Amino acid sequence: MHGMISKPPGAAANLATSRLVLLLLVVMTGVAPISLYILVPALPVLATNFGSDISIAQMTVSLYMVGIALSQLIMGPLSDRFGRRPVLLGGLALMVVASVACIFAETLPQLIAARFFQALGGASGMVISRAIIRDIYERDRVASMISLVVAALMIGQMVSPLTGGLIETAFGWRAIFYAITIAAIIVAVGIAVALPETRRSRGAGSGFRGDVGILIRNRAFVGYVMCQVLASQIIFTFAGGGPYIVVTQMGRSSAEYGAWFATSGFAFLVGNLLCVRFAPRHSLEKLIWFGLALQLAGSLANLLWSIIGWNEAPAWLFGTQMIVMAGNAFVMANSAAGAISIRPEAAGTASGTMGFLQQGIGALMSQFGAYLGGHSATTLPLTGAVLAISLLCACVMIFVVPRREVVVSEALIEQAEEEESGMM
Repeated sequence: MHGMISKPPGAAANLATSRLVLLLLVVMTGVAPISLYILVPALPVLATNFGSDISIAQMTVSLYMVGIALSQLIMGPLSDRFGRRPVLLGGLALMVVASVACIFAETLPQLIAARFFQALGGASGMVISRAIIRDIYERDRVASMISLVVAALMIGQMVSPLTGGLIETAFGWRAIFYAITIAAIIVAVGIAVALPETRRSRGAGSGFRGDVGILIRNRAFVGYVMCQVLASQIIFTFAGGGPYIVVTQMGRSSAEYGAWFATSGFAFLVGNLLCVRFAPRHSLEKLIWFGLALQLAGSLANLLWSIIGWNEAPAWLFGTQMIVMAGNAFVMANSAAGAISIRPEAAGTASGTMGFLQQGIGALMSQFGAYLGGHSATTLPLTGAVLAISLLCACVMIFVVPRREVVVSEALIEQAEEEESGMM
């Protein structure tokens, strides 16, 4: 069992109702992305202080995102093999060391390298939190719990740039890394003290290659992952092209763009809160279809406004995008819940694969969105791309994900696991 600590029958139920465990899930999920956004307001200061171009300072963000993507692929399988706690604590220890290195960085390349390792360690919380949710909650509650964690995280992400700007203005940019270091230590101590091991018992033949082989041969897993990853690309594509459309095409200020973009984040937050409310009473497939309907309706309307010419005003563009983002929250949360429920004892591997694809493809789609927004005179190319991604999402649900009567239930999951262990 690879050192798995057996838990008493009521342990999972106690964890599922613990507010402290829920708080830990939120903070371990948020420590990496919040550390990403909190530095953004200080990028011009970094470029000035190190005598470098702003594009070089931007690498403290872009390589941080690469670190997040790689961490998803590494930490998830490790948590399945060695347990959630040791991998989490190891990742946060790496984040603390890297954050201290950021504080004492003397050159911009040193800071960029330290930021990469900061993300590599800190993002362990993002991938393992989803696995822990699958460990302690039943399948029909996974989507609502993921949505609840994401909703709380969204609030933190909204205020983190403002927090970073205030810290930099009052104390200098290095103080931002003091704050990140302290936060990482607090999260690590909380996990060490209050979070028991949640990983499920594994069969003697279980391993990374076996888990991956079983998952990629499962149509439902592939379909849910494709749906979740495609839905996330709507966010990356729109975020990449939005600044060029609002600032360059519409002639508005960057501050006004920031205010309008916040409406998309607010709609995503509302969508997650609604998912928390409705997920316990409806199947995740129905909620995915509801989200897909909103995505398609909003993106189709936005394309129509582009053809008519109404999208030349931010209110039309972002007002309709809010519909897309509310639906996007339903699709992403429930698709993620479906993917990590296919093989519960390999939830870390499933979560890591999904997170890696999401972040890795997202970096490319962000550049693609920036190209569409920066090399056109209208919003039509960007809104057309968002509609195309929404249609691909729907096609995945139609042609890849099995119908409801074929989709695994908890009983069928357990039955399949027994059959697999018997074959091994």
